[in-house]
Amino acid sequence: MHGPHPCAWAPLNDALYRQYHDEEWGVPERDDRALFEKLVLDGFQAGLSWRTILYKRDNFRRAFDGFSPEKLARYTPKKIEKLLADDGIIRSRLKIEGAVSNARAFLSVMEARSDGFSGLLWGFVGGKPIVNRVENYKKVAPKTKESEAMARELKRLGFKFCGPVIIYAFMQATGMVNDHEIACARWKAVQKKGLETRD
Repeated sequence: MHGPHPCAWAPLNDALYRQYHDEEWGVPERDDRALFEKLVLDGFQAGLSWRTILYKRDNFRRAFDGFSPEKLARYTPKKIEKLLADDGIIRSRLKIEGAVSNARAFLSVMEARSDGFSGLLWGFVGGKPIVNRVENYKKVAPKTKESEAMARELKRLGFKFCGPVIIYAFMQATGMVNDHEIACARWKAVQKKGLETRD
């Protein structure tokens, strides 16, 4: 779904990136497992471009057992060494170990909260998307008070690679914040999705 002036950050000559912009980015996500996967992938993005991660996403899903938190939480040092030899993913020991730590933290949250991981995260935006009026994506602040608060709480709960800048990118991607440019057709489209997915 291309608007007359789609967001400039997703180039028209990159089909996969455009598809991500047109179908995923900014759509409110409330599924616990999907949010967990996206948080882990955003952690791997640290210091890299999202395009790099996007083109390796299927490899990550294969290597990390479909991002099953139950399986990830039980990864052994031997499994981590195997992942470090997998050139289909980002081979960073700290990030791989962080993903394992995040799976354990996720399971703890799910056990402790009746509203799950989704309820924890969406609570930082009052349960509904923050709708911004972005004219140029380059002018968007890299973090906000909401992303700082979420990052602090996630770190307290044992999550890794979840600083406020990473978390703001995560919030944008999962529709907690609508930062599509207002000239982009997706700006209005994801707002409709937000209304459809509210409890």
